[in-house]
Amino acid sequence: MRLRDLGLAIGTGVPGAFNAITDVDGVRVGQTTLIEGDAAADRTTAVIRTGVTVIQPREGRVRDMPAFAGASTLNGNGEFTGLEWVRESGLLTTPIAITNTHSVGTVRDALVGYDADHARRGDYWSMPVVGETYDGGLNDINGLHVRAEHVHRALQGATGGPVAEGNIGGGTGMTCHEFKGGTGSSSRVLGDDAGGWTVGVLVQANYGRREDLRVDGWPVGRVLTTDVVPAPATGTDRQTPPGSGSGSIIIVVATDAPLLPDQCRRLAQRTFVGLARVGGGCADSSGDIALAFSTANADIPAEYLDVASAPFTVLAMPHQGLSPLFTAVADATEEAICNALLSARTMTGRDGVVAHALEPERLVIALRQLRSV
Repeated sequence: MRLRDLGLAIGTGVPGAFNAITDVDGVRVGQTTLIEGDAAADRTTAVIRTGVTVIQPREGRVRDMPAFAGASTLNGNGEFTGLEWVRESGLLTTPIAITNTHSVGTVRDALVGYDADHARRGDYWSMPVVGETYDGGLNDINGLHVRAEHVHRALQGATGGPVAEGNIGGGTGMTCHEFKGGTGSSSRVLGDDAGGWTVGVLVQANYGRREDLRVDGWPVGRVLTTDVVPAPATGTDRQTPPGSGSGSIIIVVATDAPLLPDQCRRLAQRTFVGLARVGGGCADSSGDIALAFSTANADIPAEYLDVASAPFTVLAMPHQGLSPLFTAVADATEEAICNALLSARTMTGRDGVVAHALEPERLVIALRQLRSV
């Protein structure tokens, strides 16, 4: 179930064919989901609720065709490896992966190995881009269950087309606004008068307090309180993750608009407008980090990364033409978070913790109630 299946939409923009990040030509998504162990069993059995999501920015290897990119951080209680090099060089040179907090190193190393195995020469180096959010409330996070083989499976299975959402990939064990959260995606296609560009967003949503949740501007979290739909808790009412509003969100943006690195940074920054509309962005314990890349200028020579070379020509948007892209990315981020919530299903994790889904019927009733006031 997605937001538009309920007859609801964010903003007035038009989504792409899949309403997903894969509407940007060449972008592919692969996901490996790990669900093992009976939450009702004794504690000697690992309860695994985790995975990895991989975004391939271009057809072929991005190292051979670097993409202009930029990043922005709203709150830095999180990790997104490789961003210092993205900020310094303005280039994305690896696939993007998202997983749980304690598996970042494993996923990063797997991407290094994957790149090295496909290197064109022996002096190859790699600076992978890997983000995380914390799934330790539902998942045996200290068990380090994500392995290199799971990353390779996601890489090899990356495709265009519809993107699976909710309890899948890196979003498997995540919660959002004290509902079950996870992976979500959305897109917008600008009108011809604004260039006809496509903007796609993918989120791993794992943040937020219930009372702050808004859908299309309506404060549904004040109606769907934890008395109506319980927050994730054990029999001792332990919050999961600890502290209301804890968690993080990773936001990845793709566009075919010809943006320079600093323009990509500005686009990434506007995702936080969409996050704020849903009710996120105000927790000290949340890592809210966004990365945006452009698939335009696909003829940037790979040698640009390694050796001095002659100048080359690139296309670029004028700054005054960016406003429609900013609106599109804010709307797509807001809708991607809603899609993550509505696609997620109730999940029981470690220690019997239950993260309840935001049931579509309950959301519709809450919206009717608020609109009648």
